[in-house]
Amino acid sequence: MKNTFTFLSTSLVVLFVMLITIPLHAAGLMKSDSIVMSAGYANDVFYSMANGVVQTSPRATWDIAFRTMKMSSSILTNDGSGVVLYTYPKADTSGWATMDTAGLSSWKPMFNDPTDWENGAFSRNASGHPDYGWCKYNDVTHNLTGDSLFVIKLRDGSFKKLWMMKKLSAANIYIFRYANLDGSSEQNVSEDLNSVMTTDFSGFSLQTNSRVAFEPAKTSWDILFTKYMSIQSNGTPYLVTGVLSNESVKTKKFYPVSLDYSDFGAGTWDSTRSSIGWDWKVFDMQSFTFKVVDSTVYFVKPVQGDIYKLIFTHFAGTSTGLVKFDLVKAAGVGISETFAGNIQSTVFPNPATSRINLYMTGITGEDLTITLTDLSGRQLRADRPGRMADGPNAYSMDVTGVQPGIYFVTVSTAATKTVTKVMIIR
Repeated sequence: MKNTFTFLSTSLVVLFVMLITIPLHAAGLMKSDSIVMSAGYANDVFYSMANGVVQTSPRATWDIAFRTMKMSSSILTNDGSGVVLYTYPKADTSGWATMDTAGLSSWKPMFNDPTDWENGAFSRNASGHPDYGWCKYNDVTHNLTGDSLFVIKLRDGSFKKLWMMKKLSAANIYIFRYANLDGSSEQNVSEDLNSVMTTDFSGFSLQTNSRVAFEPAKTSWDILFTKYMSIQSNGTPYLVTGVLSNESVKTKKFYPVSLDYSDFGAGTWDSTRSSIGWDWKVFDMQSFTFKVVDSTVYFVKPVQGDIYKLIFTHFAGTSTGLVKFDLVKAAGVGISETFAGNIQSTVFPNPATSRINLYMTGITGEDLTITLTDLSGRQLRADRPGRMADGPNAYSMDVTGVQPGIYFVTVSTAATKTVTKVMIIR
């Protein structure tokens, strides 16, 4: 009796400690959060699903931004702050000194690709390797040589002529030149990106001739609340306020669904730049306010692999730039821990009430056994779904009648075992 009491007491203590040390967010409980972009959506807000707001940066501080990776040709324009880029159509780089901007209003403006961080405005004329829009790639040196001239409208409405002369790829240095349209105030810049490689992009102001650090470390944020240029279905660009995703982040959108929808295993993950985008809200002409689109659920998968459910609840508009949303870690207490083999499993919803769903990857045709055990190792459920097809698989287990608490779901074969924690509530 003494041994039994000690064992049960120890188990209860372990359970209590686990419950009080798992944050509400991590335990799968819904969290309401918000960000503020300020009046006129003046700020960019970088947000982490796990940690909240990482950094708020005034947007109108830079004109162009260089991607910091050595083997990248992407250069963005600050299209959310009114920066517009035009390719000079009358000459190649030999026309720098004699540039003639007559007819500028008829030139086609170029903006960043809404779907791809690597396809910045300067790359929009790319025709395929070795032509990357503003430059040609050298297969021997790996350097990029600028072969085009540009006219750029800056944040303040002024114009400059601009020549992205080259990128020394191994050294990670951009060399470029810009001046007023009449050739005055010419600046020759060598921008060494080696000290800013923890960020994805490094900004530059052509108004102050200086570097602008507007972005936090690229591993610290998942989504960005900002203004950017999107493209209508007829190809016309238009300015929107919305959400862009870190390149390492994947998302899924489900519409129309109930707001308790939890099957993130359905559908295909989207890793494009504007996969969340701007159309989760609409402007109501009767009330003259924004309304969040009903029945829309997003799932966000940051690089570390946790999966979060995101539901927008309020958008205040230009007066404050306030955005409210609900957030929950859909994978709950944790992703699976694999002890052998390649199978990985995720349990959802987590916490669960009457049924848990498993999304499993790495299966290679083995016979599976799925068990539910408590903290003492006592087996409460044992399902044997048998042999499953190769690749991703889904399975549902009934946990009706199981007392609230933390349990382990084990997926095993003769040679493989993976365990996931799940919380059951009532």
